[in-house]
Amino acid sequence: MITVHHLNNSRSQRVLWLLEELGISYQVVHYKRGADMRAPAELRKIHPLGKSPVITDGDMVVAETGAIIEYILEVYGPNSKDGGRLQPPAGTPARRDYTYWLHYAEGSAMPLLLLKLIFLRMPQNVPGLLRPLVKKIAAKAQATVTDPQLSQHAAYWNDALSKNGGWFAGNDFSAADIMMSFPLEAASSRVGLDPQRHAATLAFLERIHARPAYQRALQTGGPYELMK
Repeated sequence: MITVHHLNNSRSQRVLWLLEELGISYQVVHYKRGADMRAPAELRKIHPLGKSPVITDGDMVVAETGAIIEYILEVYGPNSKDGGRLQPPAGTPARRDYTYWLHYAEGSAMPLLLLKLIFLRMPQNVPGLLRPLVKKIAAKAQATVTDPQLSQHAAYWNDALSKNGGWFAGNDFSAADIMMSFPLEAASSRVGLDPQRHAATLAFLERIHARPAYQRALQTGGPYELMK
């Protein structure tokens, strides 16, 4: 049976959601962030980097959300209640889109959003006398580095969702949508999404949040609030 080593308020929420969509039996081991918001040292007993998400399945240890999703779909997807539908058929344009967004989520979107988080939190982590200066530096970095790029990416997401019937890979819900959920939720929390310019993205977030499997994953994983 798959064990999800789940860190609160983390990307591992997507793994729980995928498993709920597939109807696969699994168990969860919960970990709590420390006061510094980092994962506890206990996670290093599971994987040397001590990061979440990570799953164990017998003797197999799999880390990185994209690799975990591919593993679960390869090993369990065909015999799940979903019957493999969370991956578009091989050789189709939808499958190529699926592969792209599966890797884009962590490869292109999340590094920018992590930088945004670092700049947002920088003034809080310095002595009081330095705070005004660091706040000014962080604001300048956001205005010149992260925010223009995030604006470009947000427009890109919205355009893709507008053209693909509201999903990222073809006209049907897929694991690419699960993968992209975290960047879009993080952007909504840290940057904000405009109802007019990002209508398709906001509609996407409403649809995924309403899915029964998403709600079940929240009940299993516990409170879910992105850092900002």
